[in-house]
Amino acid sequence: MKLENYYEDPEVLHVGTTKERSYYIPQRDKSVSKVLLNGDWRFYYSDDPDGIPEGFYKKGFQADDWHTIPVPGCWQNYGFDTHQYVCNYYPFPYRPPYVPGRNPCGAYIHTFFLKGNSVEKRQYLNFEGVDSCFYVWINGQFAGYSQVSHSTSEFEITDLVTAGENTLAVLVLKWCDGSYLEDQDKFRMSGIFRDVYLLERPQKHIRDFFVHARLENGLDKGVVEVEFENTDNNMTIMAVLETPEQKVLEKGETNKGNLKFSIVNPILWNAEQPRLYQLTLDTGEEQIIHKFGFRKIEVIDSVVYLNKVPVKMRGVNHHDSDPVTGFVMNREQALKDLALMKQHNINAIRTSHYPSSPWLMEMCDELGFYVLDEADLEAHGSAEFYGGSCEKTYGDVVQNPIFYEAVQDRVRRCIHRDKNRTSVIIWSLGNESGYGESMEAAGRWVKSFDPDRLLQYEGSIWETGGHKNDISMLDLYTKMYDSTAEIENYLNNPESKKPYMLIEYAHAMGNGPGDLEDYQRIFENSPRVFGGFVWEWCDHGIFMGKADNGKARYFYGGDFKEELHDDNFCMDGLVYPDRTPHTGLKEYQNVLRPVRAVLLNQDNGEIEIENKMDFTALEERLYIHYTVEQDGAVVYGKDLYPEHHPAHTKKNYLFDYTVPSSGICTLNLEYRTLKKEYFIEKDTVVGFDQFILRGEAQERSPEVQGGIGKEEQGRFIHIKGSDFTYRFDRYAGAFDRIICDGCIYTMEPVQYNIWRAPTDNDRLAKLEWQKAGYDRVQVCVKETKAEQLEESVRIWVSLDLAAAHIQPCLEAEAEWLIYAGGAITVNIRAKRNMNMPYLPRFGIRMFMPKEFTKVSYLGYGPWESYCDKHQASRLGRFCGDVKDLYEDYIKPQENGSHYHTYEMILSDDLGNQMEVFSKDTFSMQVLPYTQEELASKRHNFELQEADHTVLCLDYKMSGIGSQSCGPELKEEYQLSDERINYQFNLCFKTLRRK
Repeated sequence: MKLENYYEDPEVLHVGTTKERSYYIPQRDKSVSKVLLNGDWRFYYSDDPDGIPEGFYKKGFQADDWHTIPVPGCWQNYGFDTHQYVCNYYPFPYRPPYVPGRNPCGAYIHTFFLKGNSVEKRQYLNFEGVDSCFYVWINGQFAGYSQVSHSTSEFEITDLVTAGENTLAVLVLKWCDGSYLEDQDKFRMSGIFRDVYLLERPQKHIRDFFVHARLENGLDKGVVEVEFENTDNNMTIMAVLETPEQKVLEKGETNKGNLKFSIVNPILWNAEQPRLYQLTLDTGEEQIIHKFGFRKIEVIDSVVYLNKVPVKMRGVNHHDSDPVTGFVMNREQALKDLALMKQHNINAIRTSHYPSSPWLMEMCDELGFYVLDEADLEAHGSAEFYGGSCEKTYGDVVQNPIFYEAVQDRVRRCIHRDKNRTSVIIWSLGNESGYGESMEAAGRWVKSFDPDRLLQYEGSIWETGGHKNDISMLDLYTKMYDSTAEIENYLNNPESKKPYMLIEYAHAMGNGPGDLEDYQRIFENSPRVFGGFVWEWCDHGIFMGKADNGKARYFYGGDFKEELHDDNFCMDGLVYPDRTPHTGLKEYQNVLRPVRAVLLNQDNGEIEIENKMDFTALEERLYIHYTVEQDGAVVYGKDLYPEHHPAHTKKNYLFDYTVPSSGICTLNLEYRTLKKEYFIEKDTVVGFDQFILRGEAQERSPEVQGGIGKEEQGRFIHIKGSDFTYRFDRYAGAFDRIICDGCIYTMEPVQYNIWRAPTDNDRLAKLEWQKAGYDRVQVCVKETKAEQLEESVRIWVSLDLAAAHIQPCLEAEAEWLIYAGGAITVNIRAKRNMNMPYLPRFGIRMFMPKEFTKVSYLGYGPWESYCDKHQASRLGRFCGDVKDLYEDYIKPQENGSHYHTYEMILSDDLGNQMEVFSKDTFSMQVLPYTQEELASKRHNFELQEADHTVLCLDYKMSGIGSQSCGPELKEEYQLSDERINYQFNLCFKTLRRK
C-alpha cells in the first residue's frame, strides 16, 4: 500500500499524539474510565509495506479471511516472520536513517463499541508498547503515527469516533529510523506488545500532574507540591491526602494550577518499608488516585544516601522476556519475577534497556524496590560496523544531527511517564550509545526538570568524533564489568569524585557467576561504591514445545537459521526462561544476606552479628536458628532472638554450644523470618553463615587383611585378592578393570583428566585451552613398575599428558597402592608446564556401572560449588540421586561439581558401593553424561546419557568467574599450581563385605 514515509524521516517522530505525560488511570463514579481493547484482532502479515492490501484501514473493509492474533502479542511467536537474536549488531545495513525495503509489517483491524453518552466524552487511545513504529486509523480516518517502542503513545480521537461500532486499524513496521536507537541486546520481535486501551474523560480534566514529595528540616518535615496541567485553566481540583494507614491527613483545593501540603514527621518510604501515602485528585467528574512515598536521594561527599542513610543497590538487570509471549509481560508474570527477587534479597531493578510497563513501577512502589529507569535508547551497533569501535565510532549515531531531537524525545518520554513513581530514584539516559551533544543536552534537561533524582549514563566514558565530553550533569560514575582491581583503582584515584556503581557485572551466563562474594565485599567495605546490578535476570529462550524425552525445547540465536546472530549470548540470566532459579541466583541470595556473622571466640561462642539491612532493626524481622553438626549430622540446635539491634550496626552475642570432640564440626547460623512478609513465609531462611569449628578429618587407613598377589602379562598387570580382581593397563597408566566380590566397579580405563565441558564463562579461556590441546590430551606412559609388598602391591607410573603436535602440558608420577583388603590409595605428583595456560581441572575420571545412581558426600552442597562459587552451599552431608546433582543448563556445560569434599560414597540399589576419602579435600562430580557429550551439544534436550555413571575426582577445579562478558578469571581461582600433590583412597564394599 502507499504510505507516507514517516518511518525513515527523523524529523517526524510522532503525528497526532498528545504531549507526553505521567502515567495514571483516572476513575469515574468509582469505576475506571478505561476501556481495554486487548484481545484477538484481525491480522495480515507482509514482508514489506507494498504487500499490505490498499485501503485496509477503511471502515467496512472485508478482513474475514485474515488471521487473528492476540493483542498484546509479538507476531514472530505466531508463525509470522522469523525470530532473530542479536546482541549488539544492527540487523540491517548501516545507512542511517534508512532501513531495508524488505521491512516486515503487520496490519491489524479491531472493532470496538461506544455507548451514546461516550461520544460526549473526550476519547484518548493509548498504546503502551509497539515495536518499532506504527500508523493508526479510526473509521478510515488517519489518526496519527508514532515510534519509541517502549513508551506510551496517546492519540486523542474524540472527533474520529461515533456512537456504536468503530473500526481501529493499525499498521506496524518492523524497522524505522528509530531502530538505530533501539539496538538493545534482545530477540528482535515486532508488533503491539503492550496494552491498548481507550480513556473516556470529561471535557475538563487533568491532563498531567507532577507530585513533588520533598523532605525538609532534615527528615522532620514533608512537603507535597503538586503541579498540574489541565485542559481548562478555570477548573477546580479537590485534593485529599491520606496516610499509609488510610487516615485523612489534609484536604485542599485549587483552580490555579498547583497544590501544596506540609506534614510533620512524615512516614518515610524505602525498599524495606515501602510506606505510601494516597493522594486523591477530584475534578467533580473524575478522580485520579495516586500513591506516593516520601524519600530523599542525595550524594554527600561522594556517598549516596537515601533518607540520610547510606544505601547499596543489590540489584539485577531486568528485560521484558517470556519464553512463550516474548516481549509481552502481564502483571502476573511480572509479579512472579518481583516475588522471586524479594525471596532472594534483591532490592533494586535496572529496566534494561528501556522503560518497563508503567504499572511495573507502581508495583515497585508498593512492594519496595529501587528502580534505575532507563530511556529506550541504545545505538550499540555504531561501534560494530566495518572500521568501527567503541574508541572510534561509538558516538556515530547520537552525534549525528538528524537524531538530535529523537534522543531528546526518548529521554523526555521516559522521565515524563514515570516522574511520579517513588521507586524510581535514578534516571538513565540510555545504554551503550556513545556520547555527544545530544546526550549532554538530554542530561541537562533531566537535571533541570527533576533535580530530586540521580542521573547516570555509562556511555559517557567514551569520547569519539573529536567531541570533549561534559559529564557535569551526571551524579554517578557508572561502569560495566570492571574487575574488583579496577574498582579499587577508581577509588584510589584522587581525581575520582563521583560515587561508583556497576550497572552491569557478574555476567550470569550458564554456570555462573563466580566471584560474587568478592564484588560484594568491596561494595560493602567502600562507602563510595553504590552497589551494582547483576547481568541479568532471566534467560531469553523461545519455547518451541517439548522434545521426545519430555524436556522443554528452548531456542536461542542461530536456532532459527538467522544469518546474523549471537548464539546463546541471550541465555545469561539468574533464572531459566520458566523462572526456575539457576544456582547463580541461590549464590546471589546468600551473598546479599541481610545479616553477616564473624566468629570472635570459638571457646565461649562469642559471635559478632552485623545487621546489613539499611532501615530495619534485626529484631523486627529475623531470628537466628543455629545448629552444631558433626560429620554432617546435627547434634545441637537452638534459636537466638536479637534485641535492640538497629540497622547498619554490629553487636556481639554469646551462642550456647559445645564443640564435639571429634569429626568435622560446623556451626551453622540461619537467618529466619519472624513473620510472613510479601512473598516470604514465616520461618523462611533468607541467608546463612557457617563456621568450621574443626576441619580436619579423622585419620583413616584402608583395610589390609587378607592375601594379595600380582601377575604381569605384557600390557596388563593383574592384581588378585581373596575376593577381588583388578587389572592395570600400562598404556593408560591406570586401572581398566575393578571387580570386587563379583561386582563390577569399572570396565573402562580410569583416565587422568584435565578437561571440562567449557562453561559459557570459559568462552575466552577455552580458546587458549584448546590451543594447548587440553581437550584432547593423550596419556604418554614413560615407565611402569610393579612391586609386591607384604600386604599390598605398589604400581608406579611415570607419564606425560600431551596432545598431538603439542609439547606436554603436565609431567606426572602416579603411585597406585593396592591393599590386601582391596582398597586403593592413589598418590599423584605432577608438574605443570608453566608456559601453558592454567588448567580447567586436574584429577581422574572413572566410568562406573550405570546402576550406581545413589550419592552421599560430606562436602559443600546442596548446590553445585566451586572455589569462587560456593556461598550458597555449606559444608555438610548430602544424599541424593546422580541425576539430582546435574544442573540442566540449556546450553550443556560443566556443572554439578562439589568443592571441598572430604568423602563420598557412590552406590547401587543392591548395596554395592565405592567410598572415596582423602586426608585433604577434593572436588567431586558425578553425572549421567560425559564431558565430551556436554561439550558437543547445543541444547540440553539433545543430550544422550552415557552408558556409565561418570565420576570425576579432582585435586582442584578452576573457578567459574564471569568472563563471558567480564574480567578474566582471578589468578587466585585459576588452577595454575606448578606442582600438584594429590592423594585419595578408594574402598569397595558389597553386602557380604559389609
